Amino acid sequence: MIKRFHVLYVGQIDLDNIGLQGTPANDRRYTNDRFAEVFWTARRMARAMDETGYHALWTAEHHFQHEGYECLPNLIQLGLWLATQTERLKFGCGFNVLPMWHPLRLAEDYAMADIVTGGRVIMGVGRGYHTREVETFGGPLIDADKNREVFEEGVQLLLKAFNEDSFSFKGKHFTCPPEVDYRGYKLKEITLVPRPINRPVPIYMPIASGRTIDMMAKYDLKAMVVLNGEKILDDVVRAYHEACAAHGRDKQLGQDMIWGAGIYLAKDQEEAIREIEPAHDERYKWFAPFGFVRYADETGRTWGTPGAPARIPSLRDGVAQKAWFCGSPQQVIDGIKSIEAKYPGMEDFMVHWAEGLSPSVFEEQLRWFARDVMPAFAT
Repeated sequence: MIKRFHVLYVGQIDLDNIGLQGTPANDRRYTNDRFAEVFWTARRMARAMDETGYHALWTAEHHFQHEGYECLPNLIQLGLWLATQTERLKFGCGFNVLPMWHPLRLAEDYAMADIVTGGRVIMGVGRGYHTREVETFGGPLIDADKNREVFEEGVQLLLKAFNEDSFSFKGKHFTCPPEVDYRGYKLKEITLVPRPINRPVPIYMPIASGRTIDMMAKYDLKAMVVLNGEKILDDVVRAYHEACAAHGRDKQLGQDMIWGAGIYLAKDQEEAIREIEPAHDERYKWFAPFGFVRYADETGRTWGTPGAPARIPSLRDGVAQKAWFCGSPQQVIDGIKSIEAKYPGMEDFMVHWAEGLSPSVFEEQLRWFARDVMPAFAT
């Protein structure tokens, strides 16, 4: 049963000339002042969410995006600051791109945030998908096997740093510590100083593939799935559940997963589609080339695979696939409940902010959703 509500803000500026016929994504370029507006937008949404009963605001780590879509470079810093601007809201890292970090530096930063915010920053890690940023920072992405290796070793190091008083690690890509002379002895182990106070640290990760799911279950990572069509969502939820069971982790179907969808409220579905469609289309102008069309055809084939649709999805496709819920509060409630009913362990729902929607409109939507939709899930 859904108990907690989250929001995903990937860090877009207030984009102009949106929609399929608007400015091509690759042609967008803005001034530094425009990029900086994302911090004040994040604070505005955080304060609105804090007032209205949401559980967590999630943001995304990205770099070098002069196009204006994802402009938040450091999620732990952001969460620490936003915690000083709010009372109780939590701040999720969706996600720290682990192959661009040294895992121990990330562990230290998170530990500090956990302590000084009283546990209000949520750890999340991902493998990355932008070659421009991952490869620029010296991490592998084009070499997918190396990316997985570096990522998995990074997860192992994080867990050791968080959970062991002192530790050592020797892998293919990381050796910690190096065996150097230090103050008259040979260094064999190190300690994270300080470690997070709130342990074990829950760590979230996006589900991207079957190999990813097995690794998540192995290390007991929690899952996030956003804007998936109903068929693919079901496949993912069941695969995660089965993988956890295979690794001896007894969970209810949907447990330890955050499920997210696009939301837009209006007097009816047609009005909602008409108002949100340009923002929806702007999103896919940017994200579709990265493979983020997580819909399936009537035979279960993922869009973009041989024989399945390869076009940019329309909002009506998203509504039909139950990746988007548009319409009156009751229509949105019924849509969310139709998915919730399948998964007895699912407790977390995430509202996705369509990248082309202005901050003022999105804040109105958040407040309306809190007032007229969230109470339907209070019991």
